[in-house]
Amino acid sequence: MPTRAECLALDQVDPLASRRNNFVLAPELIYLDGNSLGPLTRSTRERLVATVENEWATGLIRSWNSAGWMAAPTRIGDRLAPLIGAQPGEVVVADTLTVLLAKLILGALDLRRDRSVVLTDVANFHSDLYVVEAMARRAGRPITVRAIDRETLDDELGDDVALVMLTHVDFRTGEMLDLAGVTARVHDAGALMLWDFAHSTGAVPLDVTGADVDFAAGCSYKYLNGGPGAPGFLYVRSRWQGVIENPLPGWLGHARPFDFELDYEPAPGVQAFVTSSPSVIALAALDGALDAFEGVTMDELRAKSLALSDLFIELVEERLPGVFELVTPREHARRGSQVALRHDGAYGIIQALIARGVIGDFRAPDVCRFGFTPLYVRFVDVYDAVEHLVDVVQRAEHLDPAYATRLAVT
Repeated sequence: MPTRAECLALDQVDPLASRRNNFVLAPELIYLDGNSLGPLTRSTRERLVATVENEWATGLIRSWNSAGWMAAPTRIGDRLAPLIGAQPGEVVVADTLTVLLAKLILGALDLRRDRSVVLTDVANFHSDLYVVEAMARRAGRPITVRAIDRETLDDELGDDVALVMLTHVDFRTGEMLDLAGVTARVHDAGALMLWDFAHSTGAVPLDVTGADVDFAAGCSYKYLNGGPGAPGFLYVRSRWQGVIENPLPGWLGHARPFDFELDYEPAPGVQAFVTSSPSVIALAALDGALDAFEGVTMDELRAKSLALSDLFIELVEERLPGVFELVTPREHARRGSQVALRHDGAYGIIQALIARGVIGDFRAPDVCRFGFTPLYVRFVDVYDAVEHLVDVVQRAEHLDPAYATRLAVT
């Protein structure tokens, strides 16, 4: 079993170690929840001050031109595009993830009008399930949504399937799906593929171009550190641009928004999926956060992510044998950047750890979830987190009556 000294030695030779200085984190805090909300970056704080004090307070409405506010959704989309393996002009940042999924679901269904089935994962994030059901009811024709066990996907891919919508990394377990393999099988069946990258972007290498992905959407407040409620992003492969329609057209997706024409004509390219005025301050926060990824490859991040999660799994199983059930796949090819442990007392365990300054989170009904974000998590953080976990369990701190009532956000 690795010692604390050995973990400190790993941090000394870690090529990403200095990246932690980009984040506003207390030295003693062990933050293992970047898979839910990333921390503030120093560049985001600076960017927000400049946006508020210079662009808004001083530039006022002139800043739509002088500060480039109007072009921000596509400009920042181009900054984000390399993180998912997209090409320039294929990503736009706007709205929330759920709204973007709604746009893509309806748009995709209109491209397969001879088909009437949407497949999704019964274990998908609940917001995804809600929105796909709602969009199916609004498709203008009978659409059946089948929430399936993803392991049975091949058996479900009949010639009636119009669209498959899956999340690349499972939000509870951290299981990662085969992006290229699944997409190819969906295409072989004549259906379109829509991916949710909420738990992938900024955490694992993605190649939407190589995988021939049709559409994708994701959020920016997790591994991208864009801030609470930060805008989502939408990906439309170039060949579908000008073909798929935005079902929620708005003036900023118009070809000539300031001509104020009564009839809608979509803007060229992915700009057509912008509906209304973007949140400039939220976009500025994300723009600053993306600075943290400059000069780092996703392969470098992935290597450290796997090393951190391997270390965590090893230490937990050595120090607490049989106490937790590991629900995250051990195989690297099937693991995202988090580790999920099952325990009947999971909620209390997470709350007891938070009280000790180790931040993870709980997912019902019984999962302790820990995210390993390579830009700021250290190897010694992993060692110390497990030591705290051992203390919590052995001292039964999770049984404290204070943890009997769940907080609104878990």
